[in-house]
Order: sequence, then C-alpha cells, then structure tokens
Amino acid sequence: MDFTENTIESEILFEGKILTLKKDKVSLPNGGTSFREIVEHHGGVCIAPITDDNEFIFVRQYRYAYSEMVLELPAGKLEKGEDNLDAGIRELEEETGMVADKIISLGHCYPSPGYTNEYIYLYAAKGLHETEQKLDADEFLALERIPVEKAVEMVMNNEIYDSKTQIIILKVNELMKKGEI
Repeated sequence: MDFTENTIESEILFEGKILTLKKDKVSLPNGGTSFREIVEHHGGVCIAPITDDNEFIFVRQYRYAYSEMVLELPAGKLEKGEDNLDAGIRELEEETGMVADKIISLGHCYPSPGYTNEYIYLYAAKGLHETEQKLDADEFLALERIPVEKAVEMVMNNEIYDSKTQIIILKVNELMKKGEI
C-alpha cells in the first residue's frame, strides 16, 4: 500500500521571520481527505564543543516557550540558503567564543515530524581555541562545562530535556567509546 499523502490545496495562515504556518488539505491512502497544519522552518544546527579534557561546553539560557532556563548545546537557526556547516561554525563562535580545528558531522534529526519540516544538523567540535563571544543583542546565556560521562548520566536521569542535545551527547559518547572522536 502506498502511504503517501498528496496536497490538494494549501493555505498560508501566518508568515513570520523564522517560520511559516500552513494548513494543507491532503488526500489519504484510503481515498479520503484530511488537513495537516505544518510549520515550515529553514532548519537549524547544533554543535557540541568538546574540550581536551572531554567536557562539553553547554549554554544555559532562558527559553520563553517553556518559561524556564534550559541546558543545551550551542545551536541556532539557519539563515535562508545558509550552509549548515557554516552555521554550526558561526554558532560555536557566537555562543561560546570558540573556534575548532576539527568539525565532525553527526548527521541530522527531525525535531518534531508530526507538524514541522525542520531539519537540525548535528556536529561535534574538537581542538577548541578561544576567540570572543558574539552574542546577538537579544541573546543572554551562561556557559557551563560538563564531562561527557556526566552529561550521559544527566540524559539518562532526565536532567537534560533538549532533544537535539540528548542525541548529540549519546552519539558523541558512542563515538568516543569506539575511538572515533
């Protein structure tokens, strides 16, 4: 059976700076129709700075949507047409004041496939050198170093809630065990 849903009609409900909200009427595999609300997004990037002492450099920042401080790895949205690797390198320096000798691709993930087409590209950064933080005018965060092993424990104990950060921590841990990072 072909499970593909095809767009019959599409309506833009909202178009903003970082996302567009659409309502699509779709044909279903059984011949019926339904509606899908979709958030279109240019995508994002998340990068894990790893020190020579095998510590992650995290950012802790207030996330308005959750009304709380969130511990996560440096991340940001892609500008329209921006290369995801370039964005990762940019976010690393902007948020942590670091540049890296080596950037390792960890693939990508879908943060919420039920309603958005966003991709988040995942990277690790090794061979860190300090430069200068370049925070956006509306960006306020604190840096925090946590050993890789402790970060894995925090993921497993439900102390780190951000999914992209969880994925990177677990991937980096496995790659370190194999001697690949």
